[in-house]
Amino acid sequence: MCLRCRRSFSWSTGRTRYQRAFVWFRRWMVEGYTIRQLVRLSGHSRATIQRIIYYWLQRPPTQCVKNMTSGYVIFDGTFIHRPLGLFAAMDGVTHKILYGAYDINEGPRDLLKFCRALKGQGLQPKSATMDGNPHIFHAANSVWPTLITQRCLIHIQRQGLSWCRRHTTRTDAQHLRQLLIQVLTIRSHAHRQQFQSKFDHWNEHYGQRLALTTNRGPVTSDLQRARSMILKALPCMFSYLDDSNIPRSTNALEGYFARLKHRYRQHRGLSKRNRPNYFQWYFYLCPR
Repeated sequence: MCLRCRRSFSWSTGRTRYQRAFVWFRRWMVEGYTIRQLVRLSGHSRATIQRIIYYWLQRPPTQCVKNMTSGYVIFDGTFIHRPLGLFAAMDGVTHKILYGAYDINEGPRDLLKFCRALKGQGLQPKSATMDGNPHIFHAANSVWPTLITQRCLIHIQRQGLSWCRRHTTRTDAQHLRQLLIQVLTIRSHAHRQQFQSKFDHWNEHYGQRLALTTNRGPVTSDLQRARSMILKALPCMFSYLDDSNIPRSTNALEGYFARLKHRYRQHRGLSKRNRPNYFQWYFYLCPR
């Protein structure tokens, strides 16, 4: 009530009812509440909650790089509905999402476009940790020529151990398996030299003969793949030894994708039109 004219009035913030009800959309996105739970908590009808969710899904936030000064980046992707999926860049120090995109095919064209979008917004990373996808390596190095690359050691170890078999009777596979088990224990340049010398010794005794064999059985073929993977990865396997801030694996981003998929599966039935906006909102509301 105005003390001068003695008339009453109602104060308005200028926000619509849907803007005031953003809290229910946020709970639906971040905490995974179902529509039935939101109806019980809010007192709104089911139709009103659905309208609130639909209202905000049609108005996704603007995509931008959250921290353009980040010097250590993790690149990784995951499939949602094959052959397209998500691809994201994460800060390797704070583990916050810098940028994410949906409907990405992890081929050279889409990944080059993804890296150029990051550079266009001012991102100039010092290093990038990524898996063995050669397309992201070529795209990142073409966009940032001075970029320091680090191969994910978890991917190398996991894939290599699967190719060597758990209960193998081959001597060359047993020795290579022991080397792969030691990958995550390398903490200094001295350990790196020991690993390098052991692998060189293995490659001299078994690797050269393995490369020239005419046997194309599944066990031999897998061992050839394991050898080739290590040879290609060695130049960028131990960049983290020169800078402790460089992540040696993509586990942080893998864990983020696991949480995202869990929330996404709680909202089955999203239309193809709303899926990109859903993931855009998730990257915005859940940066870590």
